[in-house]
Amino acid sequence: MTNNLLRYKKDQKYIVFDYETEGLNLYYSKPFQLSFVIAQNKKIIKKVDNYIDWPDFKISDEAARVTKFNVNAYNSLKKNAKEVLNEFDRYLYDPQYMIVGHNIANYDVYIHNTHRRLTGQATDYSYMDRILDTNCLAKSYKCDIPKDVNDSLLQWQQKLISFRKKGVKTNQAAMLKEFNIDFDPDKLHNSLYDVEKNAEMFFQLLWKVEV
Repeated sequence: MTNNLLRYKKDQKYIVFDYETEGLNLYYSKPFQLSFVIAQNKKIIKKVDNYIDWPDFKISDEAARVTKFNVNAYNSLKKNAKEVLNEFDRYLYDPQYMIVGHNIANYDVYIHNTHRRLTGQATDYSYMDRILDTNCLAKSYKCDIPKDVNDSLLQWQQKLISFRKKGVKTNQAAMLKEFNIDFDPDKLHNSLYDVEKNAEMFFQLLWKVEV
């Protein structure tokens, strides 16, 4: 145990984020919702929920079903894609923030790059060393896989991305149940609801996994 662990850093700032997309293609699928919360000392201090306007947006039937996509809400709330990105990137690329999300290292970071590419921005994964993927942390906790001292935080999580163990579930719903966090299954896959619940889950994981 050491005071260098994140659990003891009360001043540490976190951005917890999630994208919802028109499909599952990591290169072509456009994000239609980007939500994030800013958290510090186990408290959410800011919430941002944006729908993203694309001229050729077309959501797949399956993505619409899973996310309970509402075309009327989307059309009334959607904002300029570059403006949404710029607001988010001000936090993402700020080294004061650790970056949290469920399965972000294997999905959302690539969707973020698509968001950048489609708005004329260069690929930039320079923030990756500050990522804390709660799916990876959950695997570490459930399967007792501590971080190797020789691995960077990112290297350790990259190993955990592909790790599977029969009978072990680390999806967000399973982990919310694990930690007795009250949630509505029908609201999951709305990105703002997801990040709010993910923040609660993350602050419990900090006391289960030494990072």
